[in-house]
Amino acid sequence: MRVSLFVTCLADTCFPHVAESVVRLLHRLGCEMDFPPLQTCCGQPAFNSGYHDDAREVARQWITAFEHSDYVVTPSGSCAGMVHHYYEDLFMDEPEWLEKAKRLIERTYEFSQFIVQVLGRTDIGAAFDGKATYHPSCHATRLLGITEEPMLLLQQVKGLTLVDLPHKEDCCGFGGTFAIKMPEMSEAMVTEKAQYVVDTEADILIGSDMGCLMNIGGRLNKEGRPIRIMHLAELLEEGVKRREHNFIQQR
Repeated sequence: MRVSLFVTCLADTCFPHVAESVVRLLHRLGCEMDFPPLQTCCGQPAFNSGYHDDAREVARQWITAFEHSDYVVTPSGSCAGMVHHYYEDLFMDEPEWLEKAKRLIERTYEFSQFIVQVLGRTDIGAAFDGKATYHPSCHATRLLGITEEPMLLLQQVKGLTLVDLPHKEDCCGFGGTFAIKMPEMSEAMVTEKAQYVVDTEADILIGSDMGCLMNIGGRLNKEGRPIRIMHLAELLEEGVKRREHNFIQQR
C-alpha cells in the first residue's frame, strides 16, 4: 500500500519528530511511504481568516502535490478536515479543480483514522507504562467524526492506564488564528483545559493535533506542571519499540 505523508506546517516547523513517528509506524504496518516535495500548507489559515482567493491558490498547489497519491495521511485532524470540508467550496466554480479535489478527499485520512478504518488495525503491538489522558481536538471530532479511533488504538497499548479527561469536548482555545485575534479568551480557555488535565493526575497528555498540544503544553509548562505532551503517533511508535525491546530482553 503506497501512502503519501502530508506533513503539515506545524509538524514541519515545530514537531518534525511527530512526522517521523508517523512514517516509521506506518512503514512497520506494511505501508510504502513517500513524501511529495511539492506539498505546502493546505490553506486553512488563509481560509479561516477570510482570504479565500489566497487559500484557493495554496489549495491548488496542495492538490498538484498529491493528485497521484494512492492515500494521503496526516497527523492532523484539523488539516485533514480542511481538505474534506472546504475544498469543494473553494472550487465550486472550477469544475476541473473540483473533480481533482473530490478524488483527493476520498483518499485523505487523519493518522488514527487511516490505521483503524483502512488498515483495519487496533492492536499494533505497543507497550507503554504510564498514566495518560487524551484530548480530542475539535476539528478531528466535529469535521471528520473521529471519536473512537484514537481510543481504540490507545486501549490496546499494554501497560497504559487511561483516565478520562473532564469536559474533553471543550476547545482548548487555540483555534489557529482565533488565539491571535482573541488572546484573552483563548488564554482563559486553555487555562481551564490545563486545569482539567492536571485534575486527572495523568503523567502524559496525548492528542492528535499538534496545535492543541502546543497550546495546552505551553500552558502546563508555564505553570510548572511536569506532564509529558505526546502526539498519538509518538506514543504508539515509542510503545512498539519498547515492546520489541522487552521481547528481546526476555529471550
